Amino acid sequence: MSALSCTEDLFSNLLCCEDSEILSRDSPECSSAFETSADIEESIALFIEGERKYVPGVSSARKSQSESVDQAARQASVAWILKVQRYYGFQPLTAYLSVNYMDRFLNCHSLPEQTNGWPMQLLSTACLSLAAKMEEPMVPSLLDLQVEGAKFLFEPKTIRRMEFLVLGVLDWRLRSITPFTFLSFFAYKLDSAGTFNDFLISRATDIILLNMQEASFLEYWPSCIAAATILCAANDIPNFSYINAGHAELWCEGLRKESIVSCYRLVQGIGENTRLRKRSKASPQIRVMKRASKVSFGDSESSSSSAASSYKRRRLNNSLWVHDDLETSEQGAC
Repeated sequence: MSALSCTEDLFSNLLCCEDSEILSRDSPECSSAFETSADIEESIALFIEGERKYVPGVSSARKSQSESVDQAARQASVAWILKVQRYYGFQPLTAYLSVNYMDRFLNCHSLPEQTNGWPMQLLSTACLSLAAKMEEPMVPSLLDLQVEGAKFLFEPKTIRRMEFLVLGVLDWRLRSITPFTFLSFFAYKLDSAGTFNDFLISRATDIILLNMQEASFLEYWPSCIAAATILCAANDIPNFSYINAGHAELWCEGLRKESIVSCYRLVQGIGENTRLRKRSKASPQIRVMKRASKVSFGDSESSSSSAASSYKRRRLNNSLWVHDDLETSEQGAC
């Protein structure tokens, strides 16, 4: 028997007995090359039709905006998720899904109050862990995941119980439709030649991550966010600076010009406010550094020890709140 035939027999034993037609139809790698433009547009239309099942809803955004404590806690959690995403080099989709799970959970479930913030950190840790398991080929251990300024340190079994609580509330619907589902398609619609597609997708991705801390972002469907951020990215390319929401509305059935304009203006406003905050922080920092050079450091030892203690992370394990909610998660799922 030749070496070639032995190799063929070896690989044939590794294959299941599915019909080749089924494999070619179900596998994205096999089917993508034969998809027509009409097939792709039909798929995008189906995504737009089903995307509302995977967003928290406007009520969650209104709630976050009306309760300053919840809004501040959410912003801190999103900032921490983004830090861990950069620390481990996770995909942008992983960070977005983490926030998506967290917001959907909070839309259906309330966290205990007067707890120094540990339930919110436990929730964000569990959501990040679930998202990483969905999207990343290599996932850190649950202990290693708690980096980048995590105030509390949870045991793995505590995080796993929280993961099951989140799964129950979300009805195990983790494969969400996100703005990243539409970016490549909209970039192609804007630049069919493909010259600037990579830039458009990369810039729109950055804009999405920069705006995730804003609760008002929840008011818009993922397709609308994708269209608005692609338009923002197009502003950096002179050839496409004339493109507006009226053009974007024609990219696919289901897009609405008014929503795209509103989301676009929100993103532009958040970007401007961010730039203003950075400018306002720059000059006072210089003055503070000048004044600090004149201060005596006689108490440096005591101050350093207090600073170290303030950053020491507390261990919170076997949370009764998580245990009790696991028993009632089926009743509270939505």
